[in-house]
Amino acid sequence: MNVPIGHDLSGLARPTIGLSTSELRTPERVSPLPEGEPARRELALGLVYVNAIARAGGLPVVLPPLPPSFAAPLVDAVVESTKRRRRILTLVQDALSQLRLDMKYLMFDLEATRRERDEYRLKLEE
Repeated sequence: MNVPIGHDLSGLARPTIGLSTSELRTPERVSPLPEGEPARRELALGLVYVNAIARAGGLPVVLPPLPPSFAAPLVDAVVESTKRRRRILTLVQDALSQLRLDMKYLMFDLEATRRERDEYRLKLEE
């Protein structure tokens, strides 16, 4: 299945996946002109992983190589966001557990009330 980049599979926002590489190459087939820009280096990034992200529903975005001082705050933000989501998930799981327990108590009370009602009906009919 070849999914074009930018195609939305689910109608929901696609996760953006940043890709980079540390492999830099000097282009072999470029003949710089004397009056042109200085020789450049290119990023080398295979398309296998990029296409796999797109097929899985992600939106691959190629980023330039970042120095560690630039990347550290981004990593810290992701770690903090993950911790926050984990705390929220734990709160939701606890709330659902409490809700399940409350439902069990309510069902028990409802069954007891129905039994009592049926007993009173039988006494009234006698």
